[in-house]
Amino acid sequence: MSDLQKKNAGEAAAAHVEAGMIVGLGTGSTAAWFVKALAARNLPNLRCVPTSEKTADLARELGLTLSTLEDTPRIDLTVDGADEIGPGLALIKGGGAALLREKLVWEASTRCIVIADAAKVVPVLGIFPLPIEVVAFGHKTTANRIADVLIDHDINQPARVRQADRGLVRTDGGNLIYDAGCKAIHDPVRLADDLKLTTGVVEHGLFLDLADLAIIGTDEGVEERLP
Repeated sequence: MSDLQKKNAGEAAAAHVEAGMIVGLGTGSTAAWFVKALAARNLPNLRCVPTSEKTADLARELGLTLSTLEDTPRIDLTVDGADEIGPGLALIKGGGAALLREKLVWEASTRCIVIADAAKVVPVLGIFPLPIEVVAFGHKTTANRIADVLIDHDINQPARVRQADRGLVRTDGGNLIYDAGCKAIHDPVRLADDLKLTTGVVEHGLFLDLADLAIIGTDEGVEERLP
């Protein structure tokens, strides 16, 4: 069961945390298991930098001491989930609409561990729609530029703005999310670069060369993978 696998991965990742560390807390259902397991260890002198308001609320409820990137610009270890884990620990993230804050925390970290259930491991990235965070102003024109980039990568399905019952989904930073149904991303590095250069795009969900270790939950325990 995926919940058991997520729990196993989260608890195994918590064992990598040592007293006195500054720890980045990811966002999502698997990361929540890590936050709970970390709080249960009751390590002294921990400071935690959450990647979303939702994670901050959970950590605060569990008694963890919170900090910010401004106050702790160097993070020892970040643990976070992923929507897909591909070859070389290339990742798609952003299903929880926190990709910008997640990437800021990841890139400030000395070491990053990605945790996930076994179903998240894929041979090629792209089945999970790629989240792209854009500024709200003129977002439809940004979507047209994104479509041109995708076509250049043989992805003919335009990205769609993410919506919920309450309307357009907004990130903690007030931006919008477009999801690109890529099916297969054959050149993640080039696509990442091209999206980053697109006016109106704030960030994308391709996390490349950032994960140092993957802890994959199984029904029996965990498997560890290196890049």
